Parts: sequence; structure tokens; C-alpha cells
Amino acid sequence: MKYTFLMGATALALLQVPVVAQAALACADLKAAAPAGVTLSEAVETAPTPEVPIDHCLVHGSTVPRQGIDGKTYAIRFELRLPKVWNGRFVHQFNGGNDGAVVPALGPTLGGNKADTALSRGYAVVSSDAGHDGKANPERGIAGSAAFGLDPQARRDYGYTAVQTLNPLAEALVENHYGKQIAYSYGMGSSNGGRHALMAATRLPDMFDGLLAGYPGFNLPKAAIQHAWDIQAWTKVNPDIAKAFSRDDMAVLAKGILAACDDLDGLADGIVADAQACQTAFKPQSVQCQTAGETGCLSESQVAALTRSVQGPRNAKGEQLYSEWVWDPGMASGNWRGWKLESGNEAWGKKPIIGVMGAASLAQVFTTPPTAVGGKPDDLQAFLLGFDFDRDAPKISAKDATFTEAATDFMIPPGSNNPDLKGFKAAGHKMIVFHGNADPVFSVLDTVNWYKKLDANNGGAAGDFVKLYRIAGMPHGGGGPYYDDFDFFSALVAWVEQSEAPKAVAAGVTAGNKEGAGLTGTRFLYCLYPQVARFNGGTAKDETRFTCQ
Repeated sequence: MKYTFLMGATALALLQVPVVAQAALACADLKAAAPAGVTLSEAVETAPTPEVPIDHCLVHGSTVPRQGIDGKTYAIRFELRLPKVWNGRFVHQFNGGNDGAVVPALGPTLGGNKADTALSRGYAVVSSDAGHDGKANPERGIAGSAAFGLDPQARRDYGYTAVQTLNPLAEALVENHYGKQIAYSYGMGSSNGGRHALMAATRLPDMFDGLLAGYPGFNLPKAAIQHAWDIQAWTKVNPDIAKAFSRDDMAVLAKGILAACDDLDGLADGIVADAQACQTAFKPQSVQCQTAGETGCLSESQVAALTRSVQGPRNAKGEQLYSEWVWDPGMASGNWRGWKLESGNEAWGKKPIIGVMGAASLAQVFTTPPTAVGGKPDDLQAFLLGFDFDRDAPKISAKDATFTEAATDFMIPPGSNNPDLKGFKAAGHKMIVFHGNADPVFSVLDTVNWYKKLDANNGGAAGDFVKLYRIAGMPHGGGGPYYDDFDFFSALVAWVEQSEAPKAVAAGVTAGNKEGAGLTGTRFLYCLYPQVARFNGGTAKDETRFTCQ
């Protein structure tokens, strides 16, 4: 019997976890044979449903219960799904946002087809709340989902220790149920979940054979400073942020970007594949009104605000506090708008996600000590409007006697400013990273710069174990003028298990992506960075129209 020793969420607590039982355990018997330190509240055979069309054992449990310094009760709560027909493999589903909820453990493969999940492919899948309950602080209003930041251990769990603690326990349950060792373990997630993947590659290099990281927010505390930068820029155009730019205004911007950049890859098809060339070719002043009363253009203040946003946050010395961004037609998408300008959430006063969830996180999780904020939309906007980039930005790197790890310690993978991933490489493990050029939350350029440094630190051979793909037109997740039907997970598995290194990945448009329906053609090709998909002639509506150059 093999044992794994791990550092749990309680300081210096070591759990001895049996990895394989002598024989397989039925689903109902798992509760009585849970690993030490784990309490299972449910373990039931579950019949297929339209939402989850596969027979499986559904497990709910928790581990390391404790009381925080804020008087709240904490634990790492999780869900584990064990398919009746198991393929011998395991997936840790890294969730996004502020976590705080046990999202169904289905293992979305991060492409546009939501029905295609790791569970449906026969993988055992675990999901968790990352060590806190997002609904535990209703008295804090809409800022409550980030109020776990008042407890230092909850911050650490959210940052990295929840995955570190839960993963061997979940694997033990999987192996006890099937009576067999896991052949391959994978981790996957997007946004904050993508950050979890990069964190695992850095802090836990031996834990996962393969990692899939979608639009990773690995510099999340720094990216949160952009929220204040944007809100302050938008209000200079109009105090009502939603009116700073109408949907038609953003369509004007997208049209201007396409006019300058669409055919740089050889084909005017609604996709700006050569994003690097576009940053020089597109001049934001080209969409600015030249005469009073002119329509179909943007005002001088609008162009100035957009330019300021794309340049990224700086302090009074001109020092870059996060990253620059790219011009992409996906900036006119509903997704981009929801994050940056106007959400559809009535409880938020329709304020953008960065102005509510983003503000609450910056105030309570990413600054030390936590910044007190009210729980109403105007309170959170006021916090961002009053954010001082000289006085307040350094708080993401601050520590004190209570909060002994800064946000830049528990949220950002160590060494991200100069990554090498030596441990991950030495373990023979693989990772695929993809990121949308129009991401409004985490700049694709931040990920590109990270990869460039990784490549330089590995003698130009980072591609031997990490592959990067840039997704033209893609905002933060689904919806947008891009080809959203792709499958990087299968490419990762083939790389890990058959040593088939990924190359170009074909993509289509899902039926539900209305903003992608206007693209010319039905298929596209996503190339390995730094290659760009270029039109090679012909009229066929498939990926053979393109080659990666």
C-alpha cells in the first residue's frame, strides 16, 4: 500500500492517505471507508439524466473543517463523480471566479461543446469550493462572495492549498472505489481555474501528468488593478459607465480594427489572426470623429479612454502595474461588454463584473490588510474610483502579522516573472495553454510574455512540455466573434499518453455562438504560438484554407 503525505489547510497538519484499497469498494461503502480526515455526506449511485447522461457514483464530502479568525466556519467541500464505466483516468476540475461553490464535477473540456465533458468520456472528476462558502456572508451584500478574504487561511486555500490538500484525498477515493491505481491524472480550468493549473505546474509539479489552462489569470492581483484603471477611464466619458460606450460605439471600434487588420493574414473573414501586426496597423484615431455632429465614429474622449485602457495601469512614475492589451474586434462582444461596461445583473445595478465581483476581490482578498467596502453597487464603484495607483497598488504585495502571505504570494505562481518550470519539465509532464486576444479580464500579452520568458529559460525549447495558442476574437470564455468549437483536451491527452506533440488545432463555430455566426467560413485553424494562421488560397470552408506560418 502506497501513502501520500500532504500539507493540509491547517498549519502543519499531515494526513496519511491510503492510495489503494485491497479491493474495490461499492459506491455506498465509500462513506464508511473514506480517507482519514475526510467526511462524506453522500455517496450514491446516480442514473443518467439529460444534463449528465452517464451512470456514475456521486460523492459529496468535506475535509479540514475549522473556524476562521473572522468567526466563520470553513472547510474544503467537494464533489466527486465516478463513472460506472471508468477509463482509468482522473481529472481535477479547477473552477473560476471567486470559487466559493461546489460546481458540478463534470470536467468541461473548455471548448464550445458543453455536452462534451471529461465525465462523459469516462474520467473520474473532482470539483471543490476551494475552501470557502461564497454565501457565508450575506450581511455584506454583493461584496459577500469575496469576504472570505478576511481570513488568511481562506486566502491561501483559494490561492493554492485547497488543490494541494484535496487532490490526493480525491485520488484515494477514486482508487478505493475501483480497486485500481489511476493511470493518468489531469487538471483543467479556465480563468482563475487556468491560474490554478499554472500554480499546480509550479508548486505541485509531480501531481498532474497533464494540465489544460484556459485564459489563465496567473497574475490575478495585478490584473485586478486594471479594474480601477478602467472604471476611472470610463467615468471620464460618462459617469454612468454603461453609457460611456453604446453597443453601436463598440461596433464602430470593431469595424475599424477589421478594416485595418482583417486581411493581414491574407483573408478578410472577420478574424484578425495576425494580432501582433494589427497592433501597429490599427490606429485608434482612425475611428475618431473629425467634425462636430459626425456619426458612425467615436468621440475624442471615448478614443482617449479606450487607448488608456489598452495601455494598462501605471503609477505616477509611469511604471507598468500590470500589462498592456491588444486591439481585437472581440472587444465589441457581449462578453467583453459584460465584464467591462454593463452586466445584465439587476442586483448589481447592471454594473460591469469588474465593478462588482472584481472590486470586491481587489478590496477584500488582494489587499493587505483587507479594505472595508460596502455591499452595494455604488459602494464598490466608489472604491474603484478612489483607488490610488501609488498608494493602494502596493497593497497587493503587502504583508502584516495576521496576513503573513501577500496576495502576490498566494495567488501568483512562484517565479512567474522569470519562469522555468524545471520541476514540471523534469517530471515529464505536459501543459497546453490557450488565451483569447480579446480577453477583457486577463491580458493575452501577459500570458505571451510569460511564455516568452519560459521559452528563453529553457533554451528555446519550452514547446517540449508547454504549448501556447492564441485565440483570435475570443473574449473571456464563451460567446464572441471567434471559432469556439475546439478540443485542446484531446490534444493534451494524446501528448501525455502517446507522445503525440500537439500541432495546429482545428476549430468550428458552435450553434449557440450567435456572434460567431457572421464569420466567413465554418472552420479555422489555431496555430502554435508564435505561428499565425495564414490563408493559402481556395474557397473550401474548412481549415485546409490555412497554414500555420
